[in-house]
Amino acid sequence: MISAHIATALADAWALVAPVDCAGCGVPDRALCAVCTTALRPSLRRALLDVDGRAVPVVAGLAYEGVARAALLALKAEGRTELARPLAVPLRRAVALAWAGAGADVLVPVPGSRAGAAQRGFTPAALLARRGGLVVTRGLRALHAGPQQKRLRLDERLAGQHPRFAARPALAGRRVVLIDDIVTSGATLRDAARALHAAGATVVGAAAVAATPRRRGLSSLLWRFCADDDEGPGDKVGAEGYGQGKEA
Repeated sequence: MISAHIATALADAWALVAPVDCAGCGVPDRALCAVCTTALRPSLRRALLDVDGRAVPVVAGLAYEGVARAALLALKAEGRTELARPLAVPLRRAVALAWAGAGADVLVPVPGSRAGAAQRGFTPAALLARRGGLVVTRGLRALHAGPQQKRLRLDERLAGQHPRFAARPALAGRRVVLIDDIVTSGATLRDAARALHAAGATVVGAAAVAATPRRRGLSSLLWRFCADDDEGPGDKVGAEGYGQGKEA
């Protein structure tokens, strides 16, 4: 109780120095109010992503809507990095489920475009992972070649006609769980997985803060909700120490 009062007092004092509004509802003097913080409690869901005939399990911590969508947009478009810590909570839960039983030994964040990284000064997936206390290996780099992803038709993005990433050769033989901020069509995760597979790594899972709840059409991923005690896709090995493997 005392710590809660201290946290509130510190937040009130900081609001005088750097006024902010809640990213979820606009209430003044809070980066994220108590009600909107509650809306970011993990609601885990899983789907299978087809990567050239390989089924890669994907776990998302939230649906990309409401407060989650507003907070992620504020982080990425407005540079509100103070939101990374609450957003890291559903990501960490998603990673725990994706890691459990998958035999993974390294977490690799998906990099954004070079232009986006230069503009923001940070990579969202890597920042969220750090705020969640996860140890990651930067095993992918964005390529300049090809048109921007948003300019491509959806079928072109899904087919991977224009490679977006290259993977570090040092990841050959490693078993990777990918980390991203948002899953929509799954095209970005497919491109990242293809690059890692080309380098000799095996992508055994992926995790994201949130996923667009699409269920029909070309970009559909069939998400199903997970119980709190749901175990990972493999051999029921505990998830303690994920991301703690030797750096590549």
